Amino acid sequence: MLALAGGCGRPVDSLEAIRERGELRFVTRNGPTTYYRERGEAAGFEYDLARRFAQELGVKLAVVPVFSLDGLFTALRRGEADIAGAGLTLTPERAAAFPASTAYHQQRPQVIYRTGSARPRGIADLEGLEVVVLAGSSHDRLLARREAEDPRGLRVRRVDGADPLDLLRQVDRGNADAAVVDSVEFAIQRHLLPQLAVAFDLATEQDMVWYLAPGSKNDALLERLDEFFERLERGGTLAALREAHFGQVNALTRAGSQTFVANISSRLPAYREAIEQVAREHQLDWALLAAMAYQESHWDPEAISPTGVRGMMMLTRATARDLGVPDRRDPLQSLRGGARYFKNLRRRLPGDIAEPDRTWLALAAYNIGMGHLEDARILTERAGGDPHRWRDVMAHLPKLEQRAFYNTVRHGYARGREAVRYVQNIRHYYSVLQWRFIAENRPAPPLKVAPLLPEQLRGRALRAL
Repeated sequence: MLALAGGCGRPVDSLEAIRERGELRFVTRNGPTTYYRERGEAAGFEYDLARRFAQELGVKLAVVPVFSLDGLFTALRRGEADIAGAGLTLTPERAAAFPASTAYHQQRPQVIYRTGSARPRGIADLEGLEVVVLAGSSHDRLLARREAEDPRGLRVRRVDGADPLDLLRQVDRGNADAAVVDSVEFAIQRHLLPQLAVAFDLATEQDMVWYLAPGSKNDALLERLDEFFERLERGGTLAALREAHFGQVNALTRAGSQTFVANISSRLPAYREAIEQVAREHQLDWALLAAMAYQESHWDPEAISPTGVRGMMMLTRATARDLGVPDRRDPLQSLRGGARYFKNLRRRLPGDIAEPDRTWLALAAYNIGMGHLEDARILTERAGGDPHRWRDVMAHLPKLEQRAFYNTVRHGYARGREAVRYVQNIRHYYSVLQWRFIAENRPAPPLKVAPLLPEQLRGRALRAL
C-alpha cells in the first residue's frame, strides 16, 4: 500500500517519518550471523550495523525478528518495518519490488553435502539427489532456472519457515542429500556440524544489501544508507565488524572442530556447573571461561605439560602460588585461579580499549605475558596500526619472533604466532558454544494453523466470537 502524507496524495518521506517517530524499525532473522540475544543483550552482525545506523540518524532501534524470508518482505510490504537486513542477496526480482542499498558484503551460494558420501562437483552431479533450499530464497530461484532447463535433472525440496541451520541439520541427519546456503552462513555453522563440507559453489560472489519498504519516498533514506555503508567501508569499520563477528571461523580444521563438538557432549557436562559457578563469581561469560579451559586442557583437570604447567587452566606452580591455588588439579581451584588472572590482565589494559578487543588482547596477554603484548602493541603503532584493536595487533604479534623487530622492544623474543593461534582458537570455541546453546534455546517459529483448520475455513478471515 502506498504511504501518503497528510491525506494529500504525496508519498511519505521515509527518512522524515523515521525521525518524527524517533525509531528505526529493522526487520531481520534470528540467527548467529544476523541477530540474537545473549544474556539478555542483543547481538549479531546485522544488528550491530543497524544499531550504528540508528545512532547516526539520532533515533532508537526497534528490531522486528521474523522466522522466514517471506516474513522479512511481508513486513516491508505491510509497512511494519523501514529496512530489512539479514544477509540478503541482491536479485533483480527483489530490486524491482524493494529499493536496495549499496552492497556492504559479498557471499557465494554453496552446495553442502555430508562427508563420507560421494562429493558432488557440479550441478550435473546433483541429478537424482534431494536438495533442500529455503523457499523464496535467491538459491531457490537459481535452482528453479536449472529445473526449467532440465525438469528431470533435479529433486529440489523447498522448505518454508526454516533457517539455514535447519537445512544443514537435515543433511547431517541424512534427511536430505545436499543443501544450498550462503558461504557466510556455512562458515559460521560448519563448526556445529563438522561432518558437513562444501561440495561446490553454485554461483560466483553475490552482493549483500539492505532492502527498504516500498511505497514511500526513499531517496533521502537510501542516500544516507549508502553514505553510511561507504563510510564504514572506507574507514575500516566494516572490516573490523566482519573480523569481530566472523574472524575466528577458520581457526580450526574440520578434525579439530569434530573433536571439540564431541567433547561438548562427552566432557563438558561434568564440569559445566563448576565453570558456570566460577564465571558468576568473577562476572565472566561462562562460555568464554569454558573456551579458555578447553584451549588450556581440553577440560581435563589432570592435564600436565612437559614444562610442568597443569590442571584445568594449566597454571604454573609459581602462578598458582601467587593466585592462592594450593591444588592445581582441583577443577574449581584451577578455574578460580585462571579467572582471577584473566580479569587482572583485562583490568591492567589501557582504559580506552573497548570490547571485544579488550577481551581478545587480555587473552593474548594470558598466553604470552603482558610485557610481550605491550611490545606487540608498540610494533603495531609504529607500523601505523591501531594498538587498541586486536585485528591490528594480531597482524604484528608474529614480528616478536623476528630479530629485526624483537631487538627494538623491551621484552625481546616471544612466540607471537602461538599467541595469535591461542586467541583465535578461544574465539572459535567461544563462538561455537554461544551458537550451539543459542540454537538449542531459540524460540520456535509460530505455528502455522491453516493446515489444522477445516478446509472451508482455510484462507478466510475469522471473526472473534
